[in-house]
Amino acid sequence: MNVLGVLKVCTISVTQYPLIALSLGALGGLSLASFLFSALRVLLQTFVLRGISLKTYGAKKGVWAVVTGATDGIGREFANQLAKAGFNVVLLNTVGSEIEAKYGNQTKIHAIDFSAPDEKAYEGLASLISGLEIGVLVNNVGRSHDFPVYFQDTTLEAIQDIIEINVKATLRVTSIILPSLVARKSGLILNIGSFAAAVPSPMLATYAGAKAFLATWSQALGEELRSTGVLVQHVNTFWVVSAMSKIRKPSALTPLPSTYVRAVLSRIGLPCGALGSPYYTTPYWAHSLVDFVLRQVGLMGIYMRVTHGMHKDLRARALKKLAREAKSQ
Repeated sequence: MNVLGVLKVCTISVTQYPLIALSLGALGGLSLASFLFSALRVLLQTFVLRGISLKTYGAKKGVWAVVTGATDGIGREFANQLAKAGFNVVLLNTVGSEIEAKYGNQTKIHAIDFSAPDEKAYEGLASLISGLEIGVLVNNVGRSHDFPVYFQDTTLEAIQDIIEINVKATLRVTSIILPSLVARKSGLILNIGSFAAAVPSPMLATYAGAKAFLATWSQALGEELRSTGVLVQHVNTFWVVSAMSKIRKPSALTPLPSTYVRAVLSRIGLPCGALGSPYYTTPYWAHSLVDFVLRQVGLMGIYMRVTHGMHKDLRARALKKLAREAKSQ
């Protein structure tokens, strides 16, 4: 049937069944209007609106922020930018002198090996923060695979480290800090997540599963704390220049840690590209647009296959590099 034939059939159908045609047209119009309204909200939240001010959580009032995984990359930037905003900072590693010299804020340092912590290390953290007024917790500490690997080839040590660092450490630190936030009836918990939580990543299965747990837990915790004045946000993160991502050159899709953290702290309370997911946020503009498109278009199966192919290539290149290094020794 040619185009004219199809148009003729459609015309006859509209004439014979006007109510059905009207209903279908109305549904189509509503779907389009809903999409356009959602797109407008995402664009406004991503590019125009500002989030909740850090002053709400005690910036410039002698209040403390706790940051895990602040040795490098995103965590280091959170520590620096929260200090610049006026928070004293508790660091679970050793970059305190830099912050004190730069901003004049107080810092406290408590080093924990999250891959093999003992209870005394967590008890030490609880003792350190006792008496401090805590306003912000950034759960940034994390570990991925050294390079893409099939689950059947993943070592037990890697599995244990990924779960210990990404899951157990986050829960344990939060359980220590949370009573302080609830007691002051105002607080912010930022759990740094990954797109791997929303879109399963073949050859990073253990890491993706750990991040998916963190996403669901963040949302459940957020609802539990909704009436307490404590805001929980799962920060959906795509690529960022860092040691973990092994990406060294910034681009529109892969920002520097400083650029990324500024986006997070300026969009507190706004879902941006994660519109429709409670206690979720995708604040950096390029990540926000990618997230929104993925949620609207779907096609997760295709995305997973593309990711699988990309990870196969990354693994092959990593193995070749290791082989070259072994030969040179």
